[in-house]
Amino acid sequence: MPHSDTTFLTARRLAAAIREKKVSAVEAMEAQLARIALVNPLLNAIVTLDEEAARAGAKAADLAVARGDALGPLNGVPVTLKDGHATAGMRTTVGLTAWADYVPSADSTVAARLRKAGAIIIGKTNVPPRLRDLQTVNPIFGRTVNPWDVTRTPGGSSGGAAAAVAAGLVPLEIGSDAGGSVRVPAHLTGICGFKPTQATVPITGSYADPPDMPRSFRLLFDIGPLARDVDDLILAHRIIAGADGLDTEVPPVAADEAPEPPLGRLRVAFAPEFPGVPTAFDIAEAIAGFAGAIEVGGAHVREALPQHDFVAERALFSDLITWYSQAFVAPREASPSLSAYLEALNRRDGFIHAWERFFDDWDVLVCPAMMCTAFRHRETGTPIPVDGVETPYWSALSHACRFNLTGHPAAVIPIGLDREGLPVGAQLVGRRHSDMKLLAAAKALARLTDGFVRPPGL
Repeated sequence: MPHSDTTFLTARRLAAAIREKKVSAVEAMEAQLARIALVNPLLNAIVTLDEEAARAGAKAADLAVARGDALGPLNGVPVTLKDGHATAGMRTTVGLTAWADYVPSADSTVAARLRKAGAIIIGKTNVPPRLRDLQTVNPIFGRTVNPWDVTRTPGGSSGGAAAAVAAGLVPLEIGSDAGGSVRVPAHLTGICGFKPTQATVPITGSYADPPDMPRSFRLLFDIGPLARDVDDLILAHRIIAGADGLDTEVPPVAADEAPEPPLGRLRVAFAPEFPGVPTAFDIAEAIAGFAGAIEVGGAHVREALPQHDFVAERALFSDLITWYSQAFVAPREASPSLSAYLEALNRRDGFIHAWERFFDDWDVLVCPAMMCTAFRHRETGTPIPVDGVETPYWSALSHACRFNLTGHPAAVIPIGLDREGLPVGAQLVGRRHSDMKLLAAAKALARLTDGFVRPPGL
C-alpha cells in the first residue's frame, strides 16, 4: 500500500493497515502532514499543528506494533480536536483572544481517552469565539472555509473539524454540539457526525466557555465525533463515552456495539420538514427520496411526527441556551427567576415525553439537519437565503437544536447533493439512551447512499 493512499482511509481501516503492517504509522503520518501542508492553507481548518509530536507518536506506534504489544483500536491514527478540548502542552483557545496563548497542563477526558486508544493528537481545529456561531471565524485565526466551495461556510461551531475530515486532513475528529454544532457542519461538508444522548460523554476539560469560568451548561451541550463513515462514529463513541468520575452529570453507561439491523425490521418515520421551520426544496426532496429508497430496501416507512407545538419547542431551546450562555457574562440581563427556570424545565419534560412516546412506534426518524446547504460567508446575524427568501440567521439551527433540548441522540449521514452540487445530509434521531442502536441503524441506512464523496478538486 503506497503511503499516499492512506490520507482518505477511515480511522478503522488506517488502524488495521498499521496493525497488519501494510503501512507504517510513520509513512501514514508523513502522508497526512504532506496533505495538511498542501490543503490546509486553502481551508484554514487546522489552526494549531504539532508536527514534532505527530512524528514522535507515529514512531512510538510502529514500535508498539514491532514489539507485539496489545494495541489500542486507534494505534497510530492521526486525529485533531476541536479547539475547545484541553490538550496537555498544546494551545487551547476556545476562539478567544484572551486565551490565544493558553496551554493546558492536563488533557480533557476526551483527549486522554483518545490517547489511551492509541490515537495521535496532531493539532486543533478552528472554532468561533466561545463556540457560538453557525460559521467558524474568530479574531485569532480568521475564517475557515468549506472544502466544497471556499466562498461558503463549513458551519459552526465544529466547522474546522468538519472541514478537516472532509478534506482528508485527518480521518477523525471530536466536536461538541449545543445546538447542532456537530450535525450542521457534517451536513454542510458531506461527512458523518453524531450527537449522543445528553450526558453520555464527559465534558471534563472540554469548554463551552473560557477555562476559568464555572460550568454554565448543565443541559444542551454534548460531545460527539465527526468522520467519513458510520463505523468510525461507532468506534469513536465507544472510546469517549462513559463516566469519568469527574463530570457528575454522566452516569456509567454501556457502549457495547449493537448489531446492524436488517432493513426489514426497521420502523422508519420521515419528515421532509418540521412545522414552522423553513426548509429548502432540495433538502425536503432529498429527505423524501431517501425515505423512498429505505422503503424499497424493505423497511416499514411512513411520514410521521409527534403531535406537539414545534414552534414552542424551538422557542424553549432559545430561552435555555440564552440563559446558559449569558449566565456569567451578563447575569442581570439574562438570568431568569428560579420559578421561571423550573417552569422551563417542566415544559422541556413535556417535549421529551412526546418524543419518547413517538419512538415507541418508530426506531428512527429521518429528517433534515438544517434548512439549507452551505451558505456564503456573511456577518453573524445576517439573514440566510432559503430558496430566495431571506430567512433569520438563527433559524438555521431549528432542525437540529430541538434534540439538544430533549437530549435525544442524533446522527447525520450524507445522502446526496443539491442542484448547486453541495452536500445534503439526513439527520437520524432515535430514543434517548439508544445511541448504539441508532448508530447501528445509521450504518444500515447509509448502505442505501453513495456515502462520503471527496470534494471536487481535493
